[in-house]
Amino acid sequence: MIETLSPWVAVPVALLLCVGGILTAIGALGLLRLRNFYSRVHAPTLGTTLGLGCILIASLLASSAIEQRPVLHELLVGLLIVISAPITTMILLRAALAEDRRKGRLPPDMEGESPDDPPEES
Repeated sequence: MIETLSPWVAVPVALLLCVGGILTAIGALGLLRLRNFYSRVHAPTLGTTLGLGCILIASLLASSAIEQRPVLHELLVGLLIVISAPITTMILLRAALAEDRRKGRLPPDMEGESPDDPPEES
């Protein structure tokens, strides 16, 4: 049985889905367009997390309107994404940095500096 949503629910759901899709697409394009790993890992993490947040809120609104009661399953999914995405990104960045150090390379923001130079203070 398919329920129809009232316009008061359908319009915000549609807007949130569009914004979420656009943010996710921007994150995916950032993955393709940026030059190095350190830059590439940033865009998808932010873009997809924000995009997923909009899509989850849209799902929460639509499910709650159809069921005619608060449906909060999406909050658990959102919580797990918000917790796991930054942790995964940090682990990937630390692994890449350790690999660069092992091979004697400098990260892109430190190019031109000697590995023995102390960091500049601002």
